[in-house]
Amino acid sequence: MPDSSYLLPSLVVFTLLCGLRARIDVYDAFVCGAKEGLLTLLEMAPYLCAILTATALLRQTGVMDALSNLLSPVFVYLGVPDAAAGVVLLRPLSGSAALAAVQDVIAQAGADSRAARFACVISGASETIFFTGSLYMGAAGVRRGRAAVAAALAAYAAGVLCAALCV
Repeated sequence: MPDSSYLLPSLVVFTLLCGLRARIDVYDAFVCGAKEGLLTLLEMAPYLCAILTATALLRQTGVMDALSNLLSPVFVYLGVPDAAAGVVLLRPLSGSAALAAVQDVIAQAGADSRAARFACVISGASETIFFTGSLYMGAAGVRRGRAAVAAALAAYAAGVLCAALCV
């Protein structure tokens, strides 16, 4: 079996050969693509900064903990472990914040606990709705994305409910 470390260089060489065969200026195409990528990054940066700042503020000011305590009866009714409530609230906002919350759950409840398994399922099987929504809709110039966000939140809620029932 071939070593997987050759996969990426092989793909690069294959792409270069295909471009040369099609008589495309491969270097120029690469530079144009890199330039477009940087322009896209510059367009997305303000949206990225906004959502990361909002997530940090919510965690550092204690709003997330207060919201978790407020929603605790709802989470208990749905079967969501108390220790994993922070993951449920953070995952739609930020993947890295949710991952830190998963680490907290594992440290607090143990790696084999139901709360840790639930937190891992939620973290691994869901998307950062507001992060990716603000990033991609902002880059694409979408101004009215409320229906998409509402649909994504409904799908996320269904995923949380299914995880609570299955884990």
